[in-house]
Amino acid sequence: MFSRNFYEILHIIGIALMFVAIGGVAVHAANGGTKAESRTRKLVSIGHGVGALLVLVGGFGMLARIGMQHGAGFPAWLWVKIAIWAVLSAIVLMPYRMPSLARPFFWLLPMLAGVAVYMAVYKPIN
Repeated sequence: MFSRNFYEILHIIGIALMFVAIGGVAVHAANGGTKAESRTRKLVSIGHGVGALLVLVGGFGMLARIGMQHGAGFPAWLWVKIAIWAVLSAIVLMPYRMPSLARPFFWLLPMLAGVAVYMAVYKPIN
């Protein structure tokens, strides 16, 4: 068994990997780059996928360490965090498909991170 701290670090490393990957794609697309001409596409894809997995494993590991019972219903704050994870997991190629959204990602990503942190720290809804 791993400690809560281990899972928290795993979670944060995953978040960093996902944000680096999404940010890299967004900057590349904002500068007129395409998916086909990206020389780091494989690296970014692997980083994003590994990051998404680490966020999931780290998050559920922390839940187990704070006493969340198996089979118990998730509180609303956790559903918000899962929704944000799903959006961040699916959004990585969006800047290539819709280049006009690449620049707004610069503001959208920190806002999503802020909402996720707020939910985790303050648990405002149960």
